[in-house]
Amino acid sequence: MKESQYKLLVSQIASLIEGEKDLIAVMSNVAAAIHQTMGFWWTGFYRVVDGELVLGPFQGPVACMHIAFGKGVCGTAWQRAETFIVPDVEQFPGHIACSSASRSEIVVPVFGIDGKVTAVLNIDSDQLATFDETDRKYLEEICSLINPNGIK
Repeated sequence: MKESQYKLLVSQIASLIEGEKDLIAVMSNVAAAIHQTMGFWWTGFYRVVDGELVLGPFQGPVACMHIAFGKGVCGTAWQRAETFIVPDVEQFPGHIACSSASRSEIVVPVFGIDGKVTAVLNIDSDQLATFDETDRKYLEEICSLINPNGIK
């Protein structure tokens, strides 16, 4: 079920963002499409701006606006340039609690054409152990569609 939802979502997002040159517009619609289709509690992006992660387009309740390099799940995913799946955020050393309702999380880096992390996709659930390798596979595929040509 989840895999078939993701397969359709990937193709829908590819069509939705094809030809768009504005990164904020792309991130806005990607966050909305993932959030609406998958029903996650919080779905959004943090962009790398002046050496920190800055809140970007998202769906869900208010969120932290700035995250330092290497801090929390988002900052660690940026630092290590790899996806993190956290089944229980309370068990992640240095977790930043933007909301006490967040219980599990996945953070996927978005890479620019230079291979550097330009943003992270952060998705939170209000349930424990929501995310798995299926989420990783398809969310990484979605993030690879976001910035293939270094759009601004």
